[in-house]
Amino acid sequence: MAPSSTLTRPAPQALASTLEALAARFGNQLITSQAVREQHAHTTTWLAPQPPDAVVMAQSTEDIQDVVRICARNGVPVIPFGTGTSLEGQVNAPAGGVCIDLREMNRIIAVHSDDLDCVIEPGVTRKALNEYLRDQGLFFPIDPGADASIGGMASTRASGTNAVRYGTMRDNILALKVVRADGEIITTGTRAKKSSAGYDLTHLFVGAEGTLGIISELTIKLRGIPQTIAAAACSFDTVQGACNATIMAIQTGIPVARIELLNAAQVKACNAYSKLSLPETPLLLLEFHGSDAEVAEQSQAFGEIAKECGGGAFEWTSRPEDRTRLWQARHDAYWAVRGLRPGAQAVATDVCVPISRLAECVVETEKDMETLGLISPIVGHVGDGNFHCSLLCDVNDPEEMERAEGFLHRLVERAQAMDGTCTGEHGIGQGKQKYLVNELGPEAVEMMRTLKRAIDPQNILNPGKILPA
Repeated sequence: MAPSSTLTRPAPQALASTLEALAARFGNQLITSQAVREQHAHTTTWLAPQPPDAVVMAQSTEDIQDVVRICARNGVPVIPFGTGTSLEGQVNAPAGGVCIDLREMNRIIAVHSDDLDCVIEPGVTRKALNEYLRDQGLFFPIDPGADASIGGMASTRASGTNAVRYGTMRDNILALKVVRADGEIITTGTRAKKSSAGYDLTHLFVGAEGTLGIISELTIKLRGIPQTIAAAACSFDTVQGACNATIMAIQTGIPVARIELLNAAQVKACNAYSKLSLPETPLLLLEFHGSDAEVAEQSQAFGEIAKECGGGAFEWTSRPEDRTRLWQARHDAYWAVRGLRPGAQAVATDVCVPISRLAECVVETEKDMETLGLISPIVGHVGDGNFHCSLLCDVNDPEEMERAEGFLHRLVERAQAMDGTCTGEHGIGQGKQKYLVNELGPEAVEMMRTLKRAIDPQNILNPGKILPA
């Protein structure tokens, strides 16, 4: 599936001038080899990779500024790159240009344990940060399946299995330092937990996918590691029963930390890939945080709800190694799915609906798959109405591809018709641009265009993303 674009590449002379200036400034930090450029293009799901013309390995905010200034002089695009785990083509270079790889900007600048916040560079990954924080009794709760960079997670407004209790990236960022399209820096906030000072610039850049500026520093919220953490698996006869149990748990105020749905096909895939022996029926994976008494009370309350909705016996564990194994299997769901049909391509897509419509949306989606004869296991952060389909297809079979694209289109239409969104956490990128106007309306999208033109008048910051051509 090739992303559409009306973007034009910079003139050869402008590109050559840019690369010459970058080589003089960065030396061996500038890489133009084909292999490295291809590694910095989109390589997951169906979107065709579009490599940049060069890659700069940034090591400081000053490096980012200099790349942007040199590119701005010549009208050459700049594409920020974290770890490359985005799923909607956010790191592609449809008009060529220069990729700024931020992985070497991975310093943890300061941890303020008394205030439960820390200041980091954008290349710090979530696992590295939590490893660093563990001895201080702190953790950062946002956990998308991949070990993504936190700068990238901010840019795509990422979420994860803990979102039902701790929120998304939007809820956990206090301030940013951002390099503008002219190479200057702005600071969007302070370490204060709240502020009424001016426009909320922090959240303008969270989810902007690098189209408005390049994040060079983040101040983020931390949490204390709970006294007790207990995980559980509970099987259900039907997907609807599992969804209804989720809805009832949220509506009755049980403070679950994680509540994840796996349909029967996804459980089968996880069993094979992660060497588990879970019943191959719809499954909820849960986690409760708090004191011993709080966890016991929460788990008992949910057990009663699960029984009422057709759930079986709980399998509980509080041993860290068992919990890690269970949640690692959940995070490996995408790779597990690919084992169900070797040789097939996989596309991971997500939608999100109001919690009251969750069961209806998931059940209708499963029926659609069955009617079309497609394989697309479902897994979801169902505590906030978000679920994912991992569609497996033979890309060399035109008829199958036509059915697959029809399924993906109806999935989004179904979610939007239920007052939901075309993406709960993957972002728009290139893959979901065509759904933005229907979701927000042409007036809202035009306002986004106005912001983009005002902040990036040359359209050099990650062009061809979010806004439809």
